[in-house]
Parts: sequence; structure tokens; C-alpha cells
Amino acid sequence: MLNRASEASNVLKGHIENNNVIRIISHNDADGISAAAVLANALKEEKVQFHTTIVPRLKEDLINQLRHEKHDLVIFSDMGSSFVGELNSFKCDVIIADHHQVSDVEAESNVVHINPHLFDIDGSRDLSGAGSSYLAVRDLDKKHLAYFALIGAFGDMQGQDGFTGVNKLIVDDAKQSGNLEIHDGLKIVSKSSEPLFKSLAYTFSPPLPGITGDLEGSTEFLERMNLSYGIKFSDLGEEEKDILKDELIKINPDIFGDCYTVPKEIPLLRDLEEYSYILDACGKNKKFGLGLSIALGEREKALKTATDLQRKYRDQLVKGLEWIKKEGSVNLSHIQYLYSEDKVLKSVMGTIASIGLSINLLDDSKPVLGLSRLHKDIKVSGRTTRQQVENGVNLGKALQDSSNNFGGQGGGHDIAAGAMIPFDSKDNFLNLVNDMVEYQINND
Repeated sequence: MLNRASEASNVLKGHIENNNVIRIISHNDADGISAAAVLANALKEEKVQFHTTIVPRLKEDLINQLRHEKHDLVIFSDMGSSFVGELNSFKCDVIIADHHQVSDVEAESNVVHINPHLFDIDGSRDLSGAGSSYLAVRDLDKKHLAYFALIGAFGDMQGQDGFTGVNKLIVDDAKQSGNLEIHDGLKIVSKSSEPLFKSLAYTFSPPLPGITGDLEGSTEFLERMNLSYGIKFSDLGEEEKDILKDELIKINPDIFGDCYTVPKEIPLLRDLEEYSYILDACGKNKKFGLGLSIALGEREKALKTATDLQRKYRDQLVKGLEWIKKEGSVNLSHIQYLYSEDKVLKSVMGTIASIGLSINLLDDSKPVLGLSRLHKDIKVSGRTTRQQVENGVNLGKALQDSSNNFGGQGGGHDIAAGAMIPFDSKDNFLNLVNDMVEYQINND
């Protein structure tokens, strides 16, 4: 895989030397914005022009538009692997730096395709889209940008149990460059910017059952220990921090462990996982440019706007989890689903589905599909557990094949995937996914 990445670096180097304008297309989540940040920072340092577009999904009309633009190199980051056939027809050089499941189409000579799945590496655990993008620039003496790949990995839920596979190589690069430190600590969010009861309630990973997403539960938990719920974690005394740590470890031992920090960064962005949450909030609120500008060095006003968005997004997640508590999911024999036309819930459906599984609000023995109506279509966000993947479930395959049957499109990872289908296909689609998951489990 590193040889393939070196091919991409060589292609990039040629276009940099020719001073060509380079086009970047990337995904709109934390991993995709981090992927674009790796590439954009690398090109900025090389003093070449680039044009970046962040999109929620790659569609035929965008591909057709790009095909007719006059560019010498187009880079697709955190997307593109399911469109190799279409990208083969480009008259320019193409780099695909992705980690989602791949199609069977071979890349032509003008396309360099970096994807862990091509080398039997798990793209849902061992390498993110930002990681693939980092590998594409690594040979250009860019190891100091490795930490952006780890921000993307955290955004893709890959670092919570420690980094594995190619991600470990990226951790080593980041440490060697001096841009990464690892130390033991509590993995709660916003330690210096939110009151403690919100820091705990907003900690979605690792999950804290009874506290995560529950402001009232968080407050009661702190009151039982005679800790002030309105104080910031950073303002607690050392003895109070130890008491809190011991009680949180009883709820989930994973809450204390390796914390990954960039020592040169400002406090708000020093923790890589916290950095990923800020980029994710920008993406979820469709402020993709804001997230990318922060990753390119903007601070002050941009960061204030982003943290306001993050606070709003976390409140939306809390509302979504309260909705799940009240309504629950609709169960079929092998899957369960959530459906809403509420504007707020639609914007967080995939995330609350994932958190709902992790804190046992939903049945973790079945994959969950979060369905959101968008005019004549339905957006589908699928999530399952690592245990279900080991039992044979592959959501990326199930959603891709099922959506194709109804003129939609879908795909992703075995553990997390998405799709877009016509609204009037909803029930038939759900039944087909249910049948496919049943088949996957019975034929594993």
C-alpha cells in the first residue's frame, strides 16, 4: 500500500513542479474535512494553487462537471472508490484517497487509487480517508501533517480503542515529527470550556450510560459526589479530579486512557479528538469552509463561530437521544430503524443511532438504520456494532445492493454505511435490507 501511496506522491510532485492548479473534492464529515486539510496544507506549503470543494456525497452531475473542467489533476479524498469506472474516463490525472468499500473496477493508468481494502486492510478500523490522503503526500516530506490524519481517524470512530494497522504507522510519524504527544487522562470533552455537567453529558465516546446525552443524569451523578456541577473540569482540585476519575471508571473503564494532543496548538484544539468534534460540528451544520479554514490556521472569530456550532450540535444530539428514549426504534426480524421528518432530528440521525447503540438505548444485537426524509428521497444512515460485523453483517454491502434495487445509491463500511433512496421505496427497501442482513448472518 505504501508503494501505491508513493505513486500518488510522485504524481503530485510532478504537478507541483509544473505549478498546476490542483482540484480537491472531499467529504463533508470530520474525516473528509481532515482529509482535505492534509492535502490543502501540503499544497499551501508547496506554494501551488488549489481549489477545494466539500460535498456530502459524490454524484454523477458533479463527476460530469469535473470531467469538463480544465484541470491537470483532480484528487478525491474520503470518497471516489465506488466511482472508479467513471473517473477512469477523465482526460487528466486522478488520485483517489479513500477508505470506503471498493468496486470491482480496476483503475486505468491515469488514476492512482489508494484504498486499504485493495490491500486487505480494514478501512473501518485501520485507516481513515484522512489517513489515505496523508499517505498520498507523506513522501513529500509532510510527516508533520500526520496528526490531521489522526483527527480524521477520530472523526471516523477509529481511535477510541487505540490505533491499529496503518494508523499506528501514522501515529509514529506524528510522534517523530514532534507534533504529537500521548498521555493518560480522562477522555471527557470540553474540559476548559464547558461546565462539568455538560462536559460529561456531551461525552459520547467512550459512552457513559446514564450520563451521556442526559444533562439531568449528569447533574445528579455529580451531586452524589458533592462536586459542583457548574465548575469546569480544569478548575477542579487534584483530589476532586481523582474522585471523579474513580467514579467514571466504574461506569466505563475506557473513559481513562491515552489522550492524543498537539502541544503547539491552542488549548481548544490541542486534543485531537476534541479537534475532530469541532470539524464534525462544522460539517453537520453545512459550514464546510469554516472547518477547513480552521484546519488551515484560522483562529479567533472562525473558532468562536465553530464552537458555537459545536454547542448547538451537542444540544441537538441530546434532544435526539431524548427522542429515542421516548419513541424507541421500529423492529424487524434482523434490523431496527428510526424515522423522522423533524428538521433537527434529521441532521443528527446517524450520530444518535450510533450513540443509541453504544449506551444501550437501542438493541445492540441488531443494526440500526436512521431514516430522514429529504423531499422525495430518504437519507439512510446505518450503524451496527463490531460484534455484529464479526457475526457476518456488512452494512456497506447491504445498503449498496438494496439501494441499487430502487434506483438509489449507497455504500460505506461494514460497521457504518449510508444510502439515498426514493421515498416511496421506504418499506420495500427496509424489508430488503432486513433480508440481506439475515442472509449475511446465516451465510457467514
